[in-house]
Amino acid sequence: MSLEYPDDLKYLDSHEYVRLDGEIATIGITAFAVKELGDIVFVEFPDIGEAVTKGEPFGNVESVKAVETLNSPVTGTVVERNDPLLDDPEVLGDDPYGEGWLIKVRVNDPGEVDDAMTADDYRALVDGD
Repeated sequence: MSLEYPDDLKYLDSHEYVRLDGEIATIGITAFAVKELGDIVFVEFPDIGEAVTKGEPFGNVESVKAVETLNSPVTGTVVERNDPLLDDPEVLGDDPYGEGWLIKVRVNDPGEVDDAMTADDYRALVDGD
C-alpha cells in the first residue's frame, strides 16, 4: 500500500509537513511518520502564544515504540493547537493531513517554507527511490 503525500504540502526530512495559507502554517506529521511510529499514545505541543523556531523542536509524539521530537518547519507564533489530539492521539493515525494536524503558526517569513521538500522529493526520500 502506498502512503499519501499531498502535493499542496511541503515536507521536512524529519517527517513533519507544513501547509501554508497566507501567513498561517498548519503543521503536522506525515503518514510515513505515523506508520513508522505505530500506535500513538501521547502528543505534546506548545501553547497558543508560544514562539516556535524553524529547525527547532516544538513538541513530541509518543507511541508504544518510540518518542519522536517534532521540529518546526517555520518560525512564528502558535495561534491554534489541536487540543482534541491530547485526549485522542489516535486521530493522527486515522487522518494525519486532516483532523490530525498539530499546531497552526503565524509565520514571520512565509518564504521559509521554500526550502522544504515537495511531495515528490519527500516520496523519493521515504520510498528510497
